[in-house]
Amino acid sequence: MSSPRACTFFDIDGVIRDVSRSYRRALADTVEYFTHGAYRPTQKEIDDLKAEGCWNNDWDGAQELIYRYFEQHGHQRHQVALDYDTLVTFFEDRYTGQNWSGYIQDEPLLVDLDYFQAFSTAAIAWGFVSGATRDSAEYVLKQRLQLHHPLLIAMEDAPGKPNPQGLICAYRQAIPDGDVPVFYVGDTVADMQTVVNARHAVPSRWYGLGVIPPHVQPADRPHYGDRLRAAGATAVFESTRDITPAVLDAVLGESAGHD
Repeated sequence: MSSPRACTFFDIDGVIRDVSRSYRRALADTVEYFTHGAYRPTQKEIDDLKAEGCWNNDWDGAQELIYRYFEQHGHQRHQVALDYDTLVTFFEDRYTGQNWSGYIQDEPLLVDLDYFQAFSTAAIAWGFVSGATRDSAEYVLKQRLQLHHPLLIAMEDAPGKPNPQGLICAYRQAIPDGDVPVFYVGDTVADMQTVVNARHAVPSRWYGLGVIPPHVQPADRPHYGDRLRAAGATAVFESTRDITPAVLDAVLGESAGHD
């Protein structure tokens, strides 16, 4: 694409794939195991943790929930015998398994190859900025979606969100010269805060588009959307498929009307 008129970057977990039965299941398993079966967080409790905006990494999130459990039962963190590397190994045994045999197999895709082709046809560059490991991200992008050489910034490539470095790096790769509107599609408070932080770091037109992930129950979806807006989302959508080139044009038109 010689001269894209905009670029759109996507988070992966909860946006491109439904991770409620994979990453989140592995997180809950990990917390349950390291609290000796005493505590297993619910989906809502995991959402509440992620709403704090600083637990985008699920290994860190699991560790934090374990610490909080023991704190509630009178223990200080330094008293908890919890080795981070052992926690990560346990988590990945559940999530990845041997030869991708773990929970990663239980991830329904939320979009398909044609979805991205529509952006290319509309002269909108696209790519991915994710807190997932590169292996996990490439598994879904290359093997399952059949995308060839997708622009990807993964866990190993940049600090965790809401640090905007990964998003800014993706933008500079997609648009080495020039200035076009930038959209980031995400499903967490940290995703939206990343856009806000990028806006402060690099003068450009940055837009956070929130997606309510599939696991959120109907009664909780309005509140979840409100959280994303409060964190900086320009607009919130019920699914990733609702975000189309025409919708991006509408967002830009509405933004121009407010200038």
